Amino acid sequence: QVQLVESGGGLVQAGDSLRLSCAASGLTFSRYTMGWFRQAPGKEREFVAAITWTAGSTYYADSVKGRFTISRDNAKNTVYLQMNSLKPEDTAVYYCAGDLYSTTYYSPRGYNYWGQGTQVTVSS
Repeated sequence: QVQLVESGGGLVQAGDSLRLSCAASGLTFSRYTMGWFRQAPGKEREFVAAITWTAGSTYYADSVKGRFTISRDNAKNTVYLQMNSLKPEDTAVYYCAGDLYSTTYYSPRGYNYWGQGTQVTVSS
């Protein structure tokens, strides 16, 4: 079965960097659009970034554009989220998501498979 496992979360200070990883198994990774979403307490899950299956295109939420970078290594079945200049408002549980050839990049409805999430906490 499809499994997505996130890692790399933690507690950092404002201005620091973190790199999240999501290791995928049970799927032909190179055919999957991959995305990152986040959910803060009391808020809805929101789009962060997405990357097409060919890695030819990337998409970002306005709130992270210029600070976060999504990338993928199809040989390692892994997608990454490099987060720089972190802010306290970036604090959330970050989820990796994927779906076969999806073009619905920005909505959680565009993804059938989800990881368990990894906590990112940014202190001021």
